[in-house]
Amino acid sequence: MNTNVEIGQVIEGKVTGIQPYGAFVAIDGDTQGLVHISEIMHGYVKDINDHLSVGDTVNVKVIQIDEEKGKISLSIRATEEAPKETVKQENVTKNNDSDNDSSGFNILKDKLQDWIDQTQNK
Repeated sequence: MNTNVEIGQVIEGKVTGIQPYGAFVAIDGDTQGLVHISEIMHGYVKDINDHLSVGDTVNVKVIQIDEEKGKISLSIRATEEAPKETVKQENVTKNNDSDNDSSGFNILKDKLQDWIDQTQNK
């Protein structure tokens, strides 16, 4: 296998074929590699056809070269910045007060006597 590609190199290529497990991308006239379905984009990809079509021009990063088998592994997602995770504000708690952990129980303790008094008055 005589190629002028190196691991880590980012190359523009053209999608030449799509299979359920990945997309084949031509990176020059004689060389093509495979973008595994897990390397299409950040996140879950159920169907590659929802993201790529034959003939699309894509930027790919060379992530592995197997000289013996003549295979080149490529990644599209490695050329893109990972999306920032969003954290729901209501799930974020700050423990600045030392009694934050017991404040919920203190409220219940205060209410308990009121509830006992109410039931005894009935």
